[in-house]
Amino acid sequence: MISKISKIKSLKRRSKIVCLTAYSKNIAQTIDKYTDIILVGDSLGSTLYNFKSTRSVTLEMMIRHSKSVRQGIADSLMVVDMPYNTYNKPSQALNNCKKVIKLTKCDGVKIEGGLKKIKIIKHLIKNKIPIMGHLGILPQSTKKFKSKGKSIKERNELIRDCKILEDAGVFSIVLECVESKLARHITNLIKIPTIGIGSSNNCDGQILVLDDILGLTESKMKFVKKYANVKKIIAFGAKKFKKEVKSRKYPSQKHSY
Repeated sequence: MISKISKIKSLKRRSKIVCLTAYSKNIAQTIDKYTDIILVGDSLGSTLYNFKSTRSVTLEMMIRHSKSVRQGIADSLMVVDMPYNTYNKPSQALNNCKKVIKLTKCDGVKIEGGLKKIKIIKHLIKNKIPIMGHLGILPQSTKKFKSKGKSIKERNELIRDCKILEDAGVFSIVLECVESKLARHITNLIKIPTIGIGSSNNCDGQILVLDDILGLTESKMKFVKKYANVKKIIAFGAKKFKKEVKSRKYPSQKHSY
């Protein structure tokens, strides 16, 4: 049987790869039939906990939410973000990645960085840890959210980093806010899939935070497109519930023991 990672890699140049975030079983179960990859992202820091950055997300938080998500996934590849300060050294990174995979039963983990993290990434892959790379804007270390790849220096660094990640054995690379033409060049240059976020449709796939596309958050990022207004639906349901409770319409005998 073909592994889920091999299946994702086989989609390159054949079919666009759909990737969304999830932080709980119910959400994962709902989107599983529509996604190729479900990422338990450290974006949960701002989305769920109102943190100012992903740096405050802990390993325990990621494991807790990932355990829930795992219960809702049947078909999609499940990837978990390794949070800030959990992969600073090879031995630390390996211990933490093993812990995440063992406790959550995920299919792989995502690590931010290229050349600066390559020694750690090689060590992890040597020890059979499946890695998804992440280049461009790196939320765990970037203070200013500016698109990447417009200068010759940035362009050359991104191309170099993509090549060394591919050579190291990562199974795919997230390109965040990478200039469109460069994203296309990189996607054509490497043999593993690129997953874009704000990096145009030139990538092999796309990822967005589910809460953003459902209108549960008020994201100001240029790449976010709202596909539904779930806030409005929640408000409608809560308002109707309030009205029936106040008027004693709910609970009726039908909803009582």
